[in-house]
Amino acid sequence: MSQLTHINAAGEAHMVDVSAKAETVREARAEAFVTMRSETLAMIIDGRHHKGDVFATARIAGIQAAKRTWDLIPLCHPLMLSKVEVNLQAEPEHNRVRIETLCRLTGKTGVRNGSVNRGLRGGADHL
Repeated sequence: MSQLTHINAAGEAHMVDVSAKAETVREARAEAFVTMRSETLAMIIDGRHHKGDVFATARIAGIQAAKRTWDLIPLCHPLMLSKVEVNLQAEPEHNRVRIETLCRLTGKTGVRNGSVNRGLRGGADHL
């Protein structure tokens, strides 16, 4: 098994030093599904939910969560995201909403775990 990069020889957790890495364009995508009662999904689709435009709120929450990944996940580097996309699509035939996220940046460390997952989580928390 490979050694975890954030654990030093003494077994202590530290932020990984990425200063020697080259800047490259990095992109990550993820997908999740939120299943719910058909009645709830119908209210969201028809705009009858008491919370208002649920998809708009979930989209904004997902974007904000991705932007704050560094503040929410220990040892995560602050990321200068150049693009965050959170798309929500109702799938009434399955009583669910599909959430797709895209995060992109040019930097020394990637977006694969934190930002994408926070974007999904932020969106899902508001459905």
